[in-house]
Formats: sequence, structure tokens, C-alpha cells
Amino acid sequence: MLTILDVVRRTTDFLAQSGVPNPRLDAEWIMAHSLNVGRMDLYLQFERPLNETELAPIRELVRRRGDREPLQHILGFVDFADLRIACDARALIPRPETEELLEILKGELASSSPARILDLGTGSGVLALALAKCFPVTNVLAVDASEEALDLARENATANNLVERVRFLRSNWFADLVEGEDLFDLIVSNPPYLSQEEWTCAEAEVREHDPKSALVAKNNGRADLLVILENALGHLCPGGLLAMETGEAHHDLLIARAKTAGYVDSRSLRDLAKKNRFFLARRKKV
Repeated sequence: MLTILDVVRRTTDFLAQSGVPNPRLDAEWIMAHSLNVGRMDLYLQFERPLNETELAPIRELVRRRGDREPLQHILGFVDFADLRIACDARALIPRPETEELLEILKGELASSSPARILDLGTGSGVLALALAKCFPVTNVLAVDASEEALDLARENATANNLVERVRFLRSNWFADLVEGEDLFDLIVSNPPYLSQEEWTCAEAEVREHDPKSALVAKNNGRADLLVILENALGHLCPGGLLAMETGEAHHDLLIARAKTAGYVDSRSLRDLAKKNRFFLARRKKV
């Protein structure tokens, strides 16, 4: 009979041949998920033999991953900032860079907890929910143009016991908000910022399983970033912060447009890979 270690090794080889990044790690996650144990617990059971009843579902999950279905869709979730976020084709899979953005925002807002936060293009709700958990007295409005994405976000709010402080609204960016009345201490967004060419060159997991509308923007990936930048001032409280996740090539343009629009303290921040990834700007305090 095959042991857990045997199957992990065979799965790793198969996934590597299929072009899957991090094949050993994915093999372990699939095994742990199928056997309903923690991934690290596998190491204590490597010599345990597996019967056919246990092997059959593992084979199906391995086949799906070999076909480049994202691991997060196979598992059905991703862990993000102490939250378990359900993942499927209705919304973009949360990325590590977005968790980096969360840490930046926690630092920026450490001295004064925001009363109201707006999350534009909330997708699975991951940022809205993580911010609501970080700031227990904050109310969050999570906006998305996709009703399917909002359904997933509401499910995640329920699963993480954050329904009371996160409200969801279907809107194309600011279209259904009232300028000068709907004001926020923080507006945050991870909008589409890939060009068509960048999307074409992306991994199969991205091209075939993430919603293209959540990834690709017109004007070489700049269109939605500029819409948000140009309209956010009318929805920020005095001194309020705008924070966006962006593409590497967008920062010079965003900083120049922010200065022209009247923002102050516009900044470009790098991610852990040393790439320009985050853009921050503030509305004047007076």
C-alpha cells in the first residue's frame, strides 16, 4: 500500500511536470485537505498507509490542480489576516500583496481608529472584513459592481461574524454614492490594473479562473486607478487617506495627477519583492 509520503512525492512530481508553481507545497495542502488534517500534521503520519477509499478523492483533487485550477478554489478557502475567506470563481483570489497593504494601513491608522472605511471593488470582501476586524469601532462600506462577488463577500462576512459592521452595496465605483455626503476616513481599493498584454502573459490559474473584469483595465491598466483617484477627494473626510494597490508602472502618473487634483502627501510604496505596488495620498485637513 502507498503511504502518505509516497503519495506526496508522486503528487509533487506530477504537479511539477504540469508546470504548477510550488508543487511540493500544493501536494501537501491537497493531502491535508483530503485527509482532514493540518498540513504540518502530515509529517507525523508520513508512514501511514492509505486505502483506496482515501486515495480516490486525492486523485481527483490532484487532477484538478494538474489542470491548473487554483489551489484556493480546490481547497475552497484562503487564510488571510486571521480570517478564513471562501474562494471561488466569483471573485479574485486574495493575494499576499493585499495582505501587505493591510499591514501598511494598520500602521498608517494606528494613532486614530477610522470611523468609516470605504472598500472599492471589494470582491470576496477580504480587505473590508480584515479592516473591520482590525478596527472594532469602525463601520465599513464594501462596494462592487458584481452581484456575484457581493454574494461571496456577504457569505464571508457571515462566516467571520462581521455582518453587523460591514455593509455591502452594488455600485460601479462611486456611482451610487453622494459626493460631499458619503464621507470616509479611509478609501481603499485593489482595482483592476493589468493591461491586456499583462493578462495574456499571466499564469493559467489567473487567465482561466480569476474574473478578467477584476484584473484588466483599459488605458494600459490605468483607467480604473485614475477614476478612483479623481473621484475619491469628494468622498474623503478632511485628512482622509486614499490607498490603492497598483501596477509597477503607474506610480509616476498617479503622483502627478494627485498633485494636480489637490491631494497632499502622495507616496509610492514597494512590496516585499521591491516592486512599486501601493499608492497612498491624503486629502488636506482644512
